[in-house]
Amino acid sequence: MIRPVQVTFRNMQPLEALEETIRARAAWLETFYPDIVGCRVLVETPHRHREHGQHIRVRVELSLPGEDVVVSHEPTLHATLKDVEGEAHHKDDDIEAVHKYAEVAVREAFDAARRRLQDSARRQRADVKTHEAPDHGRVVELGDDHGFIETTDGRRVYFHRTSVLDEGLARLTVGSEVAFVEESGDKGPQASTVRVLGKHHYVTPP
Repeated sequence: MIRPVQVTFRNMQPLEALEETIRARAAWLETFYPDIVGCRVLVETPHRHREHGQHIRVRVELSLPGEDVVVSHEPTLHATLKDVEGEAHHKDDDIEAVHKYAEVAVREAFDAARRRLQDSARRQRADVKTHEAPDHGRVVELGDDHGFIETTDGRRVYFHRTSVLDEGLARLTVGSEVAFVEESGDKGPQASTVRVLGKHHYVTPP
């Protein structure tokens, strides 16, 4: 659960509806990365646009375990903003124009933050997988292109010869002691990155 979201408006009047949108978007980000511990959002009108009030910059700062994600976004006048500008001009309502531009800026800033969070989540999953302690076992069956490993807890795990690291392929025989990473395959558990060990690494199942 994100701690209270801090929202700041600069060079513009606070907009209650926009603040509600920001808090909803912050909660939405948790569906992609549940471990967000802090969120700060700055919504401002850059000095060069203060008189017109139709350019908004949004800065989203997210605190994650071990790192921060910062997104600073100012939309360009693409088709969506042009449509907003035309509608606002027709209504001659500056406050509504600012709100509509700010809605676009907030949506795009949080979309960018979501992509950054997904990248962080992928990196962290890869790091965890890389640092996982390998399982140990003994080859109990070996065919032309595959075999089976008996794990220390007595299970049989399939592996393909292409998963055996090159330096160990020539030494691989029934009875070889191996270290491997277990993962889910189409037909159940299978071993990847199989490494042939020296003697005395394998513990016989009870």
